[in-house]
Amino acid sequence: ENSARSRGFKFSVVSTMAAYLIDAPSVIVPESGQGALAPVLLPVGQGYEDYRSYPAFTALMARFFNALLGYQIQYRFPRLWMTKGETLRDFIDVCGSDARWAMTRSCWQQSRQVAVSGERRQCGVCAACVLRRLSVHAAGLDEPPETYVWESLKAATWETGAAKDFTSFTPALREYSIAGVLHFEHFASLREAVQYELIKRRRTNELARSLSEPPADVAQNLDRLLQQHANEWSAFTNDLGSGSFVRQWIDDAS
Repeated sequence: ENSARSRGFKFSVVSTMAAYLIDAPSVIVPESGQGALAPVLLPVGQGYEDYRSYPAFTALMARFFNALLGYQIQYRFPRLWMTKGETLRDFIDVCGSDARWAMTRSCWQQSRQVAVSGERRQCGVCAACVLRRLSVHAAGLDEPPETYVWESLKAATWETGAAKDFTSFTPALREYSIAGVLHFEHFASLREAVQYELIKRRRTNELARSLSEPPADVAQNLDRLLQQHANEWSAFTNDLGSGSFVRQWIDDAS
């Protein structure tokens, strides 16, 4: 299965079978709100909603394992109402010098797509990389430019933002870049959309049932998450400067 749409099911099966074998009462889903909720609230283009880290999906998986094994499992989302930047900041505050976050990898691109002078990097412009860069900025941290193929998001054009030795420009990679930027821009402006109250009412009820939490608490938490993301996104894009190709894409889409 090469579409990657079954990843959520596979991750759930592996983690829950591990919990079953050691008789653990719960599985922790560490995804922050942007990664767990945004792909459902704002599906990209004509694509399906991405439910892989969404509580309504894991609630169904819990029912599945109860029917299959007679085993009650709970999926816990301790960071659901926080941004990834807040999660990263808390991680640094707790672990200090032992927080080796910079060695992690967020990009899903293969080495043949994101190699510079024979060495694999993270692309820096897909949705996963944009969220990483946004979160690092929000947490008050820095990464070396060489972490990414796109060493600078402040460049005037998409092409000039990449490392000078990078030559594998493709239309698909450019489309991924635009989609990633606009996804987080749209998520930042979701509360201002005319359909937001309808979206919130539907998703609040769904999340409240899945999480066994009061709908009023879920609605309040969702509003806070969206506001925090909007604040972080605004600070991040403002720091890029008005001449950035990222800012140009945002302005052109407005």
